[in-house]
Amino acid sequence: MATIGTLLKTMVSGELVGTDRYGNKYYRGRRRNRYNRERRWVVYKGKPEASKVPPEWHAWLHHISEEPLDENQRHAWQQEHVPNLTGTRAAYRPPGSVLNPGARRRGTGDYEPWTPQ
Repeated sequence: MATIGTLLKTMVSGELVGTDRYGNKYYRGRRRNRYNRERRWVVYKGKPEASKVPPEWHAWLHHISEEPLDENQRHAWQQEHVPNLTGTRAAYRPPGSVLNPGARRRGTGDYEPWTPQ
């Protein structure tokens, strides 16, 4: 949910550009700044999290492209969006992590504690 200030600014000076498949709405300002650049922003559906922005809209938000890219024109190497999983049970925990039970493999040149003589 957006803040009251963001919603008011969106109603007063925002122009809807489009919506992505996750329900996020993308806006541009009706006026340009002194550098002749338009302001662009997103109003997230649900919890505001930057990782919810798909690549085609990310390029538009950061002025990499003038128009949003076509979401049907994806490359074979592009993966489907996965939300930020930090702090959940599905978070990545590498071997040897405090949160991952089990011992990690010993590495070459691994740490050896100092012992006074």
